[in-house]
Amino acid sequence: MSQLDIQIAVEADGWEDETALEALATRVLGAAESHLAASEGQPFPKQRTEVSLVFADDEMIREINAEWRDKDKATNVLSFPAYPLTPGKMPGPMLGDIIIARETVEREAVDLEKSFEEHLTHLMVHGFLHLFGYDHIETDDAEKMEALETRILAKLGLSDPYAGQDPI
Repeated sequence: MSQLDIQIAVEADGWEDETALEALATRVLGAAESHLAASEGQPFPKQRTEVSLVFADDEMIREINAEWRDKDKATNVLSFPAYPLTPGKMPGPMLGDIIIARETVEREAVDLEKSFEEHLTHLMVHGFLHLFGYDHIETDDAEKMEALETRILAKLGLSDPYAGQDPI
């Protein structure tokens, strides 16, 4: 039984309907949650932990990226933890927000020769791990995060998105 309370907000045109996005998010984040708990020893509180998914466009994410990260450009996904969290530590009742930009995801999916849904799934997992304190700034951390993403995606029937690449 999932301990996640997933809140969905569709803030831009071009996305599937909210029901389809909620079903995808429930499947993807549920798999990530299950893997973290079973394989990484990640604890979850007894009460449900809220995570917010915002489905945006390039303009919206560009504005957020400029305001919060001083990077005036669109990006594929941004994660904002509600509270700083170290991997393996107990999250609070609010995990945080994941914001995903449709146009960037579409462009990248084409460039990567993947389906939109497969790339979106990867970015949901990537953003979710950031909420738990995983990052890819240092090479060791990147290797750990990418390996974790790859194992979660494999449980969802998807291939290694980093195959043949150096850690980012």
